[in-house]
Amino acid sequence: MSPEEKDQITQKLLQEIEATKKDIERLEELTRPIAPDNAIGRLSRMEALNSKSLNEAALEDALIKLPKLENTLARIDQPDFGKCKKCAAEIPFKRLLFMPESSLCVACTRHR
Repeated sequence: MSPEEKDQITQKLLQEIEATKKDIERLEELTRPIAPDNAIGRLSRMEALNSKSLNEAALEDALIKLPKLENTLARIDQPDFGKCKKCAAEIPFKRLLFMPESSLCVACTRHR
C-alpha cells in the first residue's frame, strides 16, 4: 500500500470517527426515557417508543463501531495493516477506503 493510500485511509478514519462520535451524542439524546405522563396520545406514544427502540439499536451499533475505527487508526502503520487476518492476502484499497475497519478480504468474509 502506498503512502498516499494510507493517508487517504487515515483521513477517512478520522472523518468516520468524528461522525460516529456525533452520531453517538445525537442518539444518546434520542434514547432518553420517555416519561409515561407525557401528554402525547396513545398512538404517538407507541410511535415514540418504536423510534426509541430503533435509535437504541443504532446507538449500540455506533458504540461497537467507534472502538473498531479507533483501533484501526492506531494500527495503520503496522506492517500487517491492509492484510486479511485469515488468509494474509492484501485487502483491496477500495474496500479499505469504503470500510477502513475491515480486517478480512471479501473472499474470507463470504466464507464466514
